[in-house]
Amino acid sequence: MVPSPREIVAAQAMKLSPDERADLVDKLWLGVHSREKVDAGCGVEIARSVRQTDAGEVARVPWGTVMTELRAKLG
Repeated sequence: MVPSPREIVAAQAMKLSPDERADLVDKLWLGVHSREKVDAGCGVEIARSVRQTDAGEVARVPWGTVMTELRAKLG
């Protein structure tokens, strides 16, 4: 079966460095949504997260712990 254009692009993208992939994701996302819409959405999400944390609804997890757990899962 012939791979789709999306599968070809995804396979090539995975050959990029993590920084290059992050830059590509940003460019693709901004191709769908304006920078203003993305920034506004981030502001809303940050405010929601702060409210939930301040109210004790969610627990903060140190960055080092998150990365250690992710690395263990990803092997």
